[in-house]
Amino acid sequence: MTGAGTARRRDGRITQERILEAAMAAIAEDGLASLTMAALAERLGTSGGHILYYFGSKDRLLLEALRWSETALAEERRALLARRTTAERKLDQFLELYLPRGPRDPRWTVWIELWARTTGEGPLRAAQEELDRGWQADLEALLAKGAAQGRFTIPEPEVPERADMLLALLDGLSTRVVLSQHGSGRASALRTARTAARRLVVGR
Repeated sequence: MTGAGTARRRDGRITQERILEAAMAAIAEDGLASLTMAALAERLGTSGGHILYYFGSKDRLLLEALRWSETALAEERRALLARRTTAERKLDQFLELYLPRGPRDPRWTVWIELWARTTGEGPLRAAQEELDRGWQADLEALLAKGAAQGRFTIPEPEVPERADMLLALLDGLSTRVVLSQHGSGRASALRTARTAARRLVVGR
């Protein structure tokens, strides 16, 4: 988290990280519809032109905010995979990390918005696929190690497919939570994810 003392560079310009942090905070508080360059600039005490100087467009700002958020989560995933605990516990923690914290989760709000904009947008689609690959690779590593230890009953060749299936389920559950569909909240989504994970990795 950027502190107040590091919010501006020596030349007085607000740092890119501070802008991204403020954008995600604004989305969490007021929703994506309320996020405009002017509103964000006012929040930061700067100009819309200064923000455009760094990002060029709202889409680019959203993508970079998502990258910033995902970088922090990637560090958490690496720490999770390195923990001295059971494969089952690691998988459970992975599920908790992946799912949104609630309907106002800013990371998932941005994900859903950008998904809707990827049709015909090559660079945007490529960026999202790059972020997705990080989750896929780490989940595959987790499942493969659990299988090697005899904790998961997954044939080695099926690890990528099982990981892909579980991530697809998590995407669906996460979308329901963020959009408040079918009365789904984080707790119920996590219960469903845990049940599905058990069936996918241990067959029960």
